[in-house]
Amino acid sequence: MPLYENVFIARQDISGTQVDALADTFTQLIGEQGGEVKKREYWGLRNLSYRMKKNRKGHYVLLNIDAPAAAIFELERTMRINEDVLRYLTLRVDKHEEGPSPVMQNRGSREDRPRRSDRDRYGEGRDGGERPAPEAPPAAAAPSETVEA
Repeated sequence: MPLYENVFIARQDISGTQVDALADTFTQLIGEQGGEVKKREYWGLRNLSYRMKKNRKGHYVLLNIDAPAAAIFELERTMRINEDVLRYLTLRVDKHEEGPSPVMQNRGSREDRPRRSDRDRYGEGRDGGERPAPEAPPAAAAPSETVEA
């Protein structure tokens, strides 16, 4: 059977459990049509590049599917009807990638980086020393006598 990758974006105002239930529904639909979902990844709630149906964020989900074309047609029809799905994209691929997708690999590398503290951000502690204290403003001078000409 042909291999497909499907990514859909769900509305921002539904919960993570509702997104899982939605993905379960699509997985069950593929199974009923004689296909199989090989891998499912939840990419999280991410910002959209532009507003879609008044949403600024969306829940992203990736499905790696091994199914006949009729099952994919039915899946896309169901996604079009469902009001929780903002957008979807299905691509036919030669083979599925092993391991986590590039989106999930990026997420892991971001969490591995050390967190910057306020000291690093404002220059203290970079060279091991402290910043010099700011100078106090000059004291107010005594009123000077004005000479009238």
